[in-house]
Amino acid sequence: MKDSVLHELIKKEALRQNETIDLIASENYTSPEVLEAVGSVFSNKYAEGYPRRRYYQGNGVADELEELAMSRGLSLFGLSPEEWSLNVQPYSGSPANLAVWLALVPPGEKVMGMQLAMGGHLTHGHKVSATGILWNQVPYGVSKDTEMLDYDELMEIAKRESPKMIIAGYTAYPRVIDWKKFREIADAVGAYLFVDMSHLAGLVAGGAYPAPFPYADIVTTTTHKTLRGPRSAVIFSRSNVKCHGSTVSIATAIDKAVFPGLQGGPHLNQVAGIAQTFFEASQPEFKAYAEQIVKNARALAEGLAELGWRIVSGGTDSHLLLVDTMSKGIGGKDAAIELEKANIVTNMNTIPFDPQPPMNPSGLRLGTPSLTTRGMKEEEMKTIAKYINAVLLKKRTPEEVRENVLALCKKFPLQYR
Repeated sequence: MKDSVLHELIKKEALRQNETIDLIASENYTSPEVLEAVGSVFSNKYAEGYPRRRYYQGNGVADELEELAMSRGLSLFGLSPEEWSLNVQPYSGSPANLAVWLALVPPGEKVMGMQLAMGGHLTHGHKVSATGILWNQVPYGVSKDTEMLDYDELMEIAKRESPKMIIAGYTAYPRVIDWKKFREIADAVGAYLFVDMSHLAGLVAGGAYPAPFPYADIVTTTTHKTLRGPRSAVIFSRSNVKCHGSTVSIATAIDKAVFPGLQGGPHLNQVAGIAQTFFEASQPEFKAYAEQIVKNARALAEGLAELGWRIVSGGTDSHLLLVDTMSKGIGGKDAAIELEKANIVTNMNTIPFDPQPPMNPSGLRLGTPSLTTRGMKEEEMKTIAKYINAVLLKKRTPEEVRENVLALCKKFPLQYR
């Protein structure tokens, strides 16, 4: 029986996505094949446990599916199954990150993570997260002069605080992260190096951003964002490295933390979507896609800078950029609201050393994965920069700019309606 009310909401959302310039760095558009996998009959099956070790019968096909996703994920990032393990069961990024904490760090111990206001994530030890309630965050940030990481300062903090784990990888840091230096810092204090590459995974897969795997002990990632897959997450962990003071491997401890520690059965429909995503990201054209994301982000940053907007850290090396809107007297919240009236969707964001409160910060975070999926390139980024400038400086009304946005979106339609 078709639910006409729900069906209408789905149609409305599809229309909104088609008619919107999506500049939210953590969003993207999945392929119809990923949507098909997520909506498949795998939604009907319960598969508590791991392949060949289930608590329910009828999981022969489920085992094949999960093993396929694991194999494809390791292959995509060039990892040996003898050295790395991949858990594809986490429901999303936050549970994946929490599983790492639970597996490797006793409650009450110190973990070094970037401050949320500097570009970190709630699950990197923020006080309102379970990771900040059960463990003690050793916070770090960026240099006030460069708005970039200062690795000498990070080494000083680590030696002073002796954290059990150090987290690298962020939600609003536009520059290349030096994974090797993080490894040196972790080794200096005997800490695990945990990389959260949720924002960067597609760029890493496409060779457009340095890979953390040669240096990290554990790597988590969501499978949407730059990977362009379903809302889910995975955990890569070294299978040949033991937990501190134990004979148990990191990979085994993390598997136990995911199930039965935090979750019941995996969502097999999500696992199917992950398998399809890894397949798509392994195709030759994905490399060009990842490279174009970065080119587009740089073009957007340059376009805004040419119009007089201050870009945090002076630019970007990735898929995102931070714009200091308060430098022109406009709060990030007000900027996001005005832009949405023109069908340009962004999110307000704190900038380093932001004097403003989180719900009315000094900046916007802009990202280019979604627009790159639509086929837009540098020329369109420069045009969009002009639209943003026109709306925020009130050179044109949002309604006038919206007509231009609708015309641009029509030139680059999505694959679904």
